[in-house]
Amino acid sequence: MERKHSEAAAGPPQSRQSENEDELTVQVRYKDVEKTFSGSAETVWLSLNRFFNEFLPSFEVAQRLTLNIDLQKLAKDCEGTIAFAEEGPYLLVQRSMLTDNETLSLLLLAGYLAHQLGKAETGEVSREELQNRLGKDAKIASTRLGELIKNQTAAKTRDEKYKITTLGLMQMQKDIIPRIKAKMGN
Repeated sequence: MERKHSEAAAGPPQSRQSENEDELTVQVRYKDVEKTFSGSAETVWLSLNRFFNEFLPSFEVAQRLTLNIDLQKLAKDCEGTIAFAEEGPYLLVQRSMLTDNETLSLLLLAGYLAHQLGKAETGEVSREELQNRLGKDAKIASTRLGELIKNQTAAKTRDEKYKITTLGLMQMQKDIIPRIKAKMGN
């Protein structure tokens, strides 16, 4: 807190008080928000309380409603299911243990992680690559990719490639990876 004082030019400070002498200025910085309150102590106190009562709860609620991915935890969760080599990402799970959607989701997740970890220029994967890695014909691959888009696990990009969504990342981390690891006996 900073208390502003102003002194008159002539005479001792107590004999000539200005109107601003009792003004209080408080500056609050919280993450990306900065707010300054000035006025009488009572006005500043009321404004500051209103700010904390109105702003902070809504800010904290907004943070809780925002999907955030912890990259380090996600990478750790994927140990034993995905690995990276010079030529690209690999799935370490036997294909026969996975559904088509799990395979495609893991491939999209591997693309995302490869990009985030600096092992690939982009996290997007072409339909052709996904189809080849899935080992199914184009119609089945397109149908399964459509299902992933419909349930918001994947998204189609402008250049006709596919990527995993933030919601898809959360679904992978919370549900699909643990289910795959259970199938593997891990």
